Amino acid sequence: MRLLILGGTEFVGRAVTEAALARGWDVTCFHRGRHEAPAGARVLHGDRTEPRSLAALDGGEWDAVVDTWSSAPTAVRDAARVLKDRVNRYVYVSSCSVYDWPPLADYNEDTPLVDGSADADHTAYAEDKRGGELAALREFGAERTLFVRCGLIIGPWENIGRLPYWLNRIARGGAVLAPGPYELPVQYIDVRDLAEWTLDATEKGLGGPYNMVGPQGSTTIGELLDTCVRVTGSSAELRWTDPGTLLDAGVEPWTQLPIWMPPDTELHDAAFRADVTAALESGLRVRPVAETVADTWQWLTSIGGEAPQRPDRPRVGLTPEREREVLGL
Repeated sequence: MRLLILGGTEFVGRAVTEAALARGWDVTCFHRGRHEAPAGARVLHGDRTEPRSLAALDGGEWDAVVDTWSSAPTAVRDAARVLKDRVNRYVYVSSCSVYDWPPLADYNEDTPLVDGSADADHTAYAEDKRGGELAALREFGAERTLFVRCGLIIGPWENIGRLPYWLNRIARGGAVLAPGPYELPVQYIDVRDLAEWTLDATEKGLGGPYNMVGPQGSTTIGELLDTCVRVTGSSAELRWTDPGTLLDAGVEPWTQLPIWMPPDTELHDAAFRADVTAALESGLRVRPVAETVADTWQWLTSIGGEAPQRPDRPRVGLTPEREREVLGL
């Protein structure tokens, strides 16, 4: 397979690149040159937000393109226009955020969607992802497009900071503010499982939208944080705190306490109640949480403990001072 990846050097794009190279595919990464592409990939440099840069793609032909773009839909539109006669299939890594708010519990691919436009400049995340889908659909048609609608993504190369925050915080030891309840279900996808399914689906010629996250209830916030303790070898004390106490203290779910959403809320349903029947029936395989956490810790320590940070996303986590305040220390 000849695969073009728009990006391919960070987090999801990198995982797809690595997985495709491991399969022996011919991989080309088109990116701005800010990060090194994995060894073995062909490299084309250009900034997709400048239409003239897309000329670097002239003359190439590929079986599929994978696009992880999450800002202005016009960037997807312009790339799709350039590629529609030289690429067989457009694979767009989208998001479960494209479903209309408030989300339905157990929402699936037929759930109503937010409005979006293929011709929009940067607006809001959900609308931009939907606009990206519409841009690819308009240029490639329904039979030649695959939408990978992701939920929470964690694993090696993470550049948002969610799992790295918990690993580093727990590794420091001491009393750790742990958001309860312990048995609260968490739904996520390891970036490598996402990549493998995406490549399998591309090879099979699948089309349309697929929710891409692990099965509901595959782990809990308690199991996840306990695993962080074991993997890091820390003597940290997890101090489980009920959701009401956290919310009364003004703690922000998801940002100040990454991966956590209070139970029985629309936020929790949106993050952790996706129906992934279609992905599972089409071959999605997910690894255990212990493997994801251990491999992320190994990667994080191999780069000095400081995870890369996307410049367009705020840092997550509590400051030590704020954590002590909430714990009453």
